Amino acid sequence: MQALLTAGVVSLVFSLFLTPLFIRLFRRLEWGQFIRDDGPVSHHAKRGTPTMGGLIVIAATLIGYFVGMLTAEQPITASALLVLFMMVGLGVVGFIDDFLKTRNQRSLGLGGWAKILGQVIVSVAFAYLALQFPNRQGATPASTAVSLFRDTRFDFVLLFGAIGGLIVYFIWIAGITAATSNGVNVADGLDGLATGASILSIGSYIIIGFWQNNQSAFGAAGLNPALDYKAYFVRDPLDLAIVATAIVGALIGFLWWNTSPAQIFLGDTGSLAIGGALAALAILSHTELLLVPIGGLFVIVTGSVILQRVYFKLTGGKRIFLMSPLHHHFELKGWAEVTVVVRFWIIAGLLAAAGVGAFYLEWLSQ
Repeated sequence: MQALLTAGVVSLVFSLFLTPLFIRLFRRLEWGQFIRDDGPVSHHAKRGTPTMGGLIVIAATLIGYFVGMLTAEQPITASALLVLFMMVGLGVVGFIDDFLKTRNQRSLGLGGWAKILGQVIVSVAFAYLALQFPNRQGATPASTAVSLFRDTRFDFVLLFGAIGGLIVYFIWIAGITAATSNGVNVADGLDGLATGASILSIGSYIIIGFWQNNQSAFGAAGLNPALDYKAYFVRDPLDLAIVATAIVGALIGFLWWNTSPAQIFLGDTGSLAIGGALAALAILSHTELLLVPIGGLFVIVTGSVILQRVYFKLTGGKRIFLMSPLHHHFELKGWAEVTVVVRFWIIAGLLAAAGVGAFYLEWLSQ
């Protein structure tokens, strides 16, 4: 508990009080946001606002987590390091994209396929490492089974064999990672929208990790002698909760400066890193499919983009929405930016609560 609280407080304090220093630094480096000409007119005033704020969130998370663990004299586990690996790895992909945008002064950085390639490389490396480092009971951070509230019987290795199963598993993890990180990236279009929604989604894994730790099948001396069908076979669930707390603390401190009118943006550096961390938390807590409600807002806004493009092609130029993603549609309908953001936060909160509620109800039903 001490490590969890310390990690959250340290990361929050770091991002809350040091973000102004980074804002001044980014302005000197001319790391300003480039705004699309075809976007909402109200966004043109945001041109030049410092971006790449994800660097602050990543730094605050790393410092918060390691300070929390060291002060509590807790061992650092493979599961936590894997979440941080995914976060930093996708943050690097996003940073390259942001840097190219600011250098070339255009709204496109990395090409679409180049960005996907970067996400795939990081996620496949994560997937491979997540099957290593067994604990004393032989449990690795991830498994090759598809999971909802816990691992299901749909195990890739059992269904497709050792080699075929691992290939399908790598594709599965890459797909989850790309979908989640791009979902957060798509939602990062209004001041504070992606940051606030991410606090709610990643905050869900503080609750899930803490509960899984209390109901863990793994005891200090081996398998829990009180093991029953309700127990969770998740490695290092409390450490996953600590990492999630560090991320949430960093995001809350950053949101102070990112809310409307934003003084700094997450950029792809932040949105891809946060999405990667969210995917990693779901994979390592064995709740991948539960990402659909927990990250429901990201599913909705990404789905609006897909629907718009498919409908546009099928109808020869007609549109469902005035503009996609969905939050821009409501802006063009006359909603104030703050109104859109707060209402979308409410939706994100309700969906995250539904996901956590379903998780708990499954345990009750056992």
